[in-house]
Amino acid sequence: MPEFQRFSYDVLVIGAGGAGLRAAIEAGATGAKVGVVCKSLLGKAHTVMAEGGIAAALANVDDRDNWRVHFADTMRGGQYLNNWRMAELHAKEAPQCVRELEAWGALFDRTPDGRILQRNFGGHRYPRLAHVGDRTGLEMIRTLQDHGIHTGMEVHMECTVLSLLLDGNRIAGACGYDREKGRFQLWEAKAVVLATGGIGRAFKITSNSWEYTGDGLALAYRAGAELQDMEFVQFHPTGMVWPISVRGILVTEGVRGEGGVLRNSEGRRFMFDDIPDLYKEQTADSEEEGWRYTQGDKNARRPPELLTRDHVARCINREVKAGRGSPHGGVFLDISWIKERMPKSAEHIKRKLPSMYHQFKQLADLDITKEPMEVGPTTHYMMGGIRVDGDSQMSSVPGLFAAGEVAAGLHGANRLGGNSLSDLVVFGRRAGRFAAEFANANGPVTIDEAELQTTAISALAPFDRGPSGENPYQIQYDLQETMQDLVGIVRLETEMQQALDAIDKLRMRAERTGIVGNREYNNGWHTAIDLGSMMIVSEAVTRAALLRKESRGAQFREDFPVKDSEWGKYNIVIKRGANDQMQVEKRALAPLPDELNKVIQEMK
Repeated sequence: MPEFQRFSYDVLVIGAGGAGLRAAIEAGATGAKVGVVCKSLLGKAHTVMAEGGIAAALANVDDRDNWRVHFADTMRGGQYLNNWRMAELHAKEAPQCVRELEAWGALFDRTPDGRILQRNFGGHRYPRLAHVGDRTGLEMIRTLQDHGIHTGMEVHMECTVLSLLLDGNRIAGACGYDREKGRFQLWEAKAVVLATGGIGRAFKITSNSWEYTGDGLALAYRAGAELQDMEFVQFHPTGMVWPISVRGILVTEGVRGEGGVLRNSEGRRFMFDDIPDLYKEQTADSEEEGWRYTQGDKNARRPPELLTRDHVARCINREVKAGRGSPHGGVFLDISWIKERMPKSAEHIKRKLPSMYHQFKQLADLDITKEPMEVGPTTHYMMGGIRVDGDSQMSSVPGLFAAGEVAAGLHGANRLGGNSLSDLVVFGRRAGRFAAEFANANGPVTIDEAELQTTAISALAPFDRGPSGENPYQIQYDLQETMQDLVGIVRLETEMQQALDAIDKLRMRAERTGIVGNREYNNGWHTAIDLGSMMIVSEAVTRAALLRKESRGAQFREDFPVKDSEWGKYNIVIKRGANDQMQVEKRALAPLPDELNKVIQEMK
């Protein structure tokens, strides 16, 4: 019988990015015993890839900003499918969370009078993103990690979680194995916070790191939690296109916030060709006005390059399909042009965008201060996730909480840039606090030992099949191609039905994976385990996208290209049904309180 190393906690946090670390810090502050499990090394979470800044209505650069404007911007960006309570709490609490990071040592860029500097970003009416050059996520992780390790949390690095455990209908902990030696581990807990990020590795072209295989969503789904908004996968408009070895690596929206423009092969700023009615009043109608906005002119409106990510990605896709793309299948993003307007522009670009300068110089042998970049859409973020209570972040499973990208609700149909980092700290803090309260209010849990053994034996099955089994890497590649080609930026019912058929066949192949070698440092084994999660989230995305017969936010249906007001009344919710069948249903939105509806009307 497989043996388990055993650990016991009040609160177990799975994931050590911004949301997980903030949850662990908050839970530990209540006196709870906290354990943290992460898939990679501590400090290497995907949060470090978030570059442009953290959105918070500090009003340091434009005193017209406040939580009401931020709330209205978030709701509008999400096409009003957001959980309004989460959007309200996020807008109100983000400034406090940024100041908290500052108090813990985060070194933000500064205004001339010493306040935290803020920059423009897509979908935000005013300059709202506090930043550290274009390395904001790295600074956040450094700050939270340095602060968190002094709170007494126990960290289990490089571990894969195989299953969440239940005691009756409440959470009882999790089990998994350490990736270094392959030893099984049990983490008993009265409450669990999932903070595992998104699903980007289910697609071929993605900005996401290797960890993003949908683990948290699949764990929650198998434990009985509901998923929501799974059709809304954000394709960031600007990922690197060339050389092929770096395709998909993120190019921060901060480039456009600092004055970068998008051009097609004809040299035309094509974003002026298509400005949605919802944003016409807030968008510049000339290149001159757009430039003045990026330089802080309060009387100017934002350039169309700073429209919401879903719209910009579709416009780029349109130019490429029309034959007006760059040589390698993207479009041109040009920040070098500002030399026409600004003395010492090269020094300015290197100071404002140091990571972007070095990224292109080292990986593409291109100097962004002198020539344009080739960029194109890349799978970037998951608006959908685990359905949670807006205040506590608890899922439909008692004692199971979720925060950050793995949780649904805040962003609705499309996320605004910069809202992801403030989401992590606002709701990481709330999830940690309420998880500790739940643990304190509930007694010890009982572990089902038979279930532990079944989970371990199932995890070891690929070793039994050995080289005669299916290749897990090939299955992963085939799934990524299927999702990229059939459930990507532009969707059709016939193609998504093909995707479902393909996923069914790939799932059967995944059940026959075989690997060679032993349990130490075995990447083939890790990939075979990841496939189970990737199959669940891929099917969920496809089924939700099929059910929503309209185009809204990140969902674009070529067969239903118009936004339908009737569909604007519903979220799509997914849960595990009888015989392991995935159940998909419409769920009516919670009514918006009059006072918040008034805020939205005032901000139009």
